[in-house]
Amino acid sequence: MATKAVILVLDSFGIGYAPDADKFNDVGANTFASIASAFVKQKGRQLVLPNLTSLGLVDAATAASSGHQAEVPKATKLIGGYGFAQELSSGKDTPSGHWEIAGVPVLYEWGYFQNKTNSFPAEFIAELCQRTGVSGILGNCHASGTDILVKLGDEHVKTGQPICYTSADSVFQVAAHETHFGLQRLLDFCLIARELLDKYNIGRVIARPFLGDAATNYARTGNRRDFSVLPPAPTVLDKLTQAGGQVIAIGKIADIYAHQGITKNIKATGLTALIDTSLAQMATQPDNSLVFTNLVDFDQNYGHRRDPIGYGEALEYFDGRLAEIFAACDADTLLILTADHGCDPTWPGTEHTREYIPVLVYQPGMQGVNLGKRNSFADIGQTLADYFKLEPMQYGESFLAQIRLA
Repeated sequence: MATKAVILVLDSFGIGYAPDADKFNDVGANTFASIASAFVKQKGRQLVLPNLTSLGLVDAATAASSGHQAEVPKATKLIGGYGFAQELSSGKDTPSGHWEIAGVPVLYEWGYFQNKTNSFPAEFIAELCQRTGVSGILGNCHASGTDILVKLGDEHVKTGQPICYTSADSVFQVAAHETHFGLQRLLDFCLIARELLDKYNIGRVIARPFLGDAATNYARTGNRRDFSVLPPAPTVLDKLTQAGGQVIAIGKIADIYAHQGITKNIKATGLTALIDTSLAQMATQPDNSLVFTNLVDFDQNYGHRRDPIGYGEALEYFDGRLAEIFAACDADTLLILTADHGCDPTWPGTEHTREYIPVLVYQPGMQGVNLGKRNSFADIGQTLADYFKLEPMQYGESFLAQIRLA
């Protein structure tokens, strides 16, 4: 029997605060419910998500929220498996969430830059400037990636000094103008920063190139690059490729896994392009392969920017495209929709939120099946290991048998 799988990560689409949310000051956060409520209040109507709800999204979210139903009607007929998963990893960041999805939770603490201003160690800045030849850096603080362009973009263009900032995540971000600073120079700068930051146990260095000629129109481009450390153990992606299978990474997936366990890497920018690219790869997807896509817009454009209406409209657009995705699934294709963390756009601040994630599964002809609460995101990776007949992962419990009984 042929085996193909597709994972679509709705980046930041949490469905209710996790049991340990108090450790993160996130008790009460609920990305899905907050978006739904804002839609009713501000647009005077409910979210329209017929395809997601047919997979059991509302049922999963209601269970994850202790019986509180988001202001979205349930589907009358379910055609997929639905559940919700709790994170084992110590953080609520992108690498931790994705690595755990692939069967490898992060059980150690990342290094963080805790200080809101003067965030980076002086010795690190000095060596970074010396190694890269820049006269200094701008920022050196916790900041919103869009706000800091307005604040420091002109000074960056004038001085040639890169804008360096961080957040509550284990991350070092560098914004630079593609024309005035140069894209390749930015990537080279970030590679050196990646090397220097290893001793601080920082998870990611992110290159944030932008264009524009004034503070009013500076805007990020699609040439973002993430430079991640390697996962602490082989992921299910590694095991699939080592067994002769293929992993087709779309969007920022390859960067998140430091290009390990990836056989094909395809960049795409924007929700439409990411979905179009996923569909194109599904159309020619070989046996024993995984198409793996991160839909970053939900997090980057709406969650972090605290835009619940934009988030809801993007969900409705994605839902409309789901019919095409369902149609592209062969009888031997396993489709999984999930998330990597929450980012409630109505929650204080601009950071991720510690939440349960949805686990929605589809195969043609499938009936509704309740997958219940999953104790780790790693259940997804374990299920894929089971599905592709690979050596089991150390973490996670497969739900493949439940699907096949449906």
